[in-house]
Amino acid sequence: MQLLQTLVDRGLLPAADRGRAADAIAASPNFPPHQVLVDRGFLKEETLLPVLAEEFGLELVDLSHATVTPEVLAAMPPRLVHRKNLFPLSRHNGTLVVATGDPFDAYALDELATLTGLHVLPVLAPGREIARLIKAHFGVGGDTITALLAEREEEEVELLENIEADDSELAKQAQDASVVKLVNQILVEAANERASDIHVEPEEKGLRIRYRIDGLLQQQNVPPEINRFQLAILSRLKIMARLNIAEKRLPQDGRIKMKVAGREIDVRVSIIPMVHGEGVVMRLLDKGRMAFNLKTCGMLPDIYDTFKQLIDRPHGIVLVTGPTGSGKSTTLYSALNEIKDESTKIITVEDPVEYQQEGISQIQTHTKIGLTFGAALRSILRHDPDVILVGEIRDLETAEMAIQASLTGHMVFSTLHTNDAPSAFTRMIDMGVEPFLVSSTVEGVMAQRLVRTICPDCKTAFEPDLDDLPLDFPLRKGGVKPSPEIAIQQGMVEMMGDAQNGGKLWKGVGCRACRQGGFRGRTGIHELMVNNEVIKDLIVQRVNSGVIRLEALRSGMVTLRQDGWRKVLNGTTTVDEVGRVTAGDIS
Repeated sequence: MQLLQTLVDRGLLPAADRGRAADAIAASPNFPPHQVLVDRGFLKEETLLPVLAEEFGLELVDLSHATVTPEVLAAMPPRLVHRKNLFPLSRHNGTLVVATGDPFDAYALDELATLTGLHVLPVLAPGREIARLIKAHFGVGGDTITALLAEREEEEVELLENIEADDSELAKQAQDASVVKLVNQILVEAANERASDIHVEPEEKGLRIRYRIDGLLQQQNVPPEINRFQLAILSRLKIMARLNIAEKRLPQDGRIKMKVAGREIDVRVSIIPMVHGEGVVMRLLDKGRMAFNLKTCGMLPDIYDTFKQLIDRPHGIVLVTGPTGSGKSTTLYSALNEIKDESTKIITVEDPVEYQQEGISQIQTHTKIGLTFGAALRSILRHDPDVILVGEIRDLETAEMAIQASLTGHMVFSTLHTNDAPSAFTRMIDMGVEPFLVSSTVEGVMAQRLVRTICPDCKTAFEPDLDDLPLDFPLRKGGVKPSPEIAIQQGMVEMMGDAQNGGKLWKGVGCRACRQGGFRGRTGIHELMVNNEVIKDLIVQRVNSGVIRLEALRSGMVTLRQDGWRKVLNGTTTVDEVGRVTAGDIS
């Protein structure tokens, strides 16, 4: 209304027309006020724009002879050009000069500054001249094409393999456009949220969808009406994974290869019949976001140096242990990339092959036709490999073949499911492997877990209440006394913490980047045990893992818990995160 008063005061708008002009503006809240005045014939644009420029303190420019360089056009997001009718004119020293026909829309300029990272300097110009330049430089129909491309990038899933469906009624429902779009949205949202798994769970009251993000399941809000499409959603997923949509009584496993926003994603699908219907779990392997680099796996320098020495040895077995989803495969792939070169022949046997690596020969096991880990290993030795990766040692046959490979001069990497590093030796003996073979071939064992990392954008230091800290936390005085071996390691951790932060810890307070959670991404905590002569004698004597653990601690092994505390003290993660994935070291 201030604009109307200014126009009346300057004699540009008759006082008698002010009421009608105000009503017209109020009736068109989605349009700029000055545009309403021009469209309704109250004023001409050339009369109104100088007043607006003066009121807003903007320069009024003539675009009839404007020339723009390709570099300036490239800095402008096309979607914003068409949606907000903005046009870039020049760029200099981090400042982008942009012509706008709507000085009232400050949000558009703020959005542009956020997207480009530049300081935006607006200038005023007639809307029709801006539209002419947009068509000239971005093409006729550019707004429609941009919208279509944006919709395809954000919502569509491009399948990398052809799918087949029968003519049954269920298959037709699953191929309905609305069901296809709904399933695509579930997959795209999970990929954009960095989810590692999607859980589609049928319950008595309806369908529940959860994403596992940074290791924790998070329930997604879905409309109640989704329950009506439960069978269609499930059938669509089965079709995409090339499974039998008619089979509802037996578990099925499949795979979906797709591309989302240019990123290739491999989805492993597992379907199991449950009380209220079939449950689906999908593991997302985002190849575009995986970087197999040993230095970025979260190992601190002392553990990295020792592990690098282990994997550089000419023969032997190196094991990585931990539960499902603890990053074992990532560590092993990173180790392979660390030692890979033109003079080294590397062969892997996996179930399944999760990530295809250039320069490495990879074998997919096929149990139904007899291609097991053990059978594949037996044939691999004829291919003259230097390094062999076995996806998992899960039975005596595989363990014996891995040991045979190491005894014949090969380096063997593999995984085991144990809670800590010392338990790996007793686990192999329990499988039936002779203790002297285990002691002479296993060079070292790495146990690991994944913890969420504090969001770097909202990371804040604070002084903790020492009474609230776990009893074995290095900064905690008193409490339960640890064993002498653990006390030595804790003293080392405490000295590191005192030197770095003076007793302060860090936490994430929550921001837009981490969706108010305080965490973003994950890193590893590690327990590396190197075999030595004393430990070899203990293994041959078939002692329990606790005795081996004490000897490893005397030799300088840092436990999972202690490595976690080191990452708490250096600001990588929090006390609660380490407590969530590890057990205490008090003894």
